[in-house]
Amino acid sequence: MIPSWEKAETEDKEPLLVFHIDPGTAFGTGMHETTQLCIRQIRNYLTPETKLLDIGTGSGILSILALKLGAKEAVGTDLDPNTEPAIQDNLAQNGVDPAGFTLFLGNLIDDRSVQDAVGYEKYDIVAANILPDVLIPLTPAAVAAMKPGAVYITSGILAGREESVAEAMRAQGLEIVSVTAQGEWRCVTGRKP
Repeated sequence: MIPSWEKAETEDKEPLLVFHIDPGTAFGTGMHETTQLCIRQIRNYLTPETKLLDIGTGSGILSILALKLGAKEAVGTDLDPNTEPAIQDNLAQNGVDPAGFTLFLGNLIDDRSVQDAVGYEKYDIVAANILPDVLIPLTPAAVAAMKPGAVYITSGILAGREESVAEAMRAQGLEIVSVTAQGEWRCVTGRKP
């Protein structure tokens, strides 16, 4: 992941997946450990049929990368209206068809109109890279959006807080499938039965 103004260089003989991300005034460059944790988990579960819900999408990094890697479609939610121009720019920078991405502005936690617009039991992967104080109350709405068998990938969690996020997932009927770490950050992934 590099800003659009830098050139990708590699000594590897393998093809390089170049991903340009310019956050503008939205959140998310891809360099933070929490974003990297989410990306690894998304790659573990992504298929050509994947429908991804990216809660707190910010710059759109998780959605755009999933689309670039072959996801069928991505939906993002965010509170910040600055996300929309950043996402449009980042889709264009990465040659990703904007028809594959839909953005809903609003709070998925308690705004029924946003919940209805996002839909219920329709996503294979739900990702949220937000702090635990948001992840915990967000969990019921995230789980409602998941298909049976779907995964919920959460990050933005400092070491020591992962159990509180895992417990919120268990309370909504999810099975914890992994807790991964990078530096002081954690990623908790749960699966819906």
